[in-house]
Amino acid sequence: MDANLALTAFAALGNRLRLDAFRLLVQAGPEGMPAGDIADALGVRQNTMSAALSVLLQAGLVENRRDGRIIRYFATLDTVRGVIDFLTEDCCGGRPDLCASPGRGLAALMEKEMSQPKNVLFLCTGNSARSLIAEAILNRLGAGKFRAYSAGSTPRHGPHPYTLDLLKRLNHDVSGIRSKSWDEFALPEAPQMDFVFTVCDNAAAEPCPVWPGQPMTAHWGVPDPVLAEGTEAERRLAFSEAYRMLANRISIFVNLPMKSLDKLSLQRRLDDIGEVSDLKEAQS
Repeated sequence: MDANLALTAFAALGNRLRLDAFRLLVQAGPEGMPAGDIADALGVRQNTMSAALSVLLQAGLVENRRDGRIIRYFATLDTVRGVIDFLTEDCCGGRPDLCASPGRGLAALMEKEMSQPKNVLFLCTGNSARSLIAEAILNRLGAGKFRAYSAGSTPRHGPHPYTLDLLKRLNHDVSGIRSKSWDEFALPEAPQMDFVFTVCDNAAAEPCPVWPGQPMTAHWGVPDPVLAEGTEAERRLAFSEAYRMLANRISIFVNLPMKSLDKLSLQRRLDDIGEVSDLKEAQS
């Protein structure tokens, strides 16, 4: 970390109220807290708390995200790690083994954050085939690490029969599979998404709702099997092909080294996945 950035962080924390607010946000972890709750916990007026949070924001020690009608604040763990590294990079004259670990609390917090399943939303126009298939695949391949959902901009009356047949044949649980509007996931009570992926070109081109939490996004377009023509066998084959392409991409996604990638690198990897068409290309 640059010395000037470190000085800015130290100056922001050189006030009891700001220090207490920052420590409270570190304790809150990935759930964060609204400004009003922080003010109540510290026994100060909300406008006083807002001024303190503004200083912490400018120093890069906290960030905020809209969650429905409220704004939640979070400790910026990358900045915290940078401050710790700045203070301890020459610990004990190049003998870090002689130093106590100053980052144990931060490491535990990061581990807690990474252990919580990430929410992923797959979008297409009708939410009758591709996005439902992707939802089912990720809930199987990413169990424990990811929780998948799907929706459509103009959802059809229900899942396509061939979608349900395919998923049942491959032993997926279809009890919760249904077609729904993406507006459900822009409501205040909806789960906050960490990733949003469009799997059809139409959905990628349409204006999406404002997703709470500013999730990472990418386009993983797949041909629409619903539009396939020919015999029944040929049409069903189109659904199997869509499944294969999505399974290959999702397999790469669940195996990304999330902990070691910064946001820019992760975004680049997510965009690259959208170019993958088969397993041979994915492994090259």
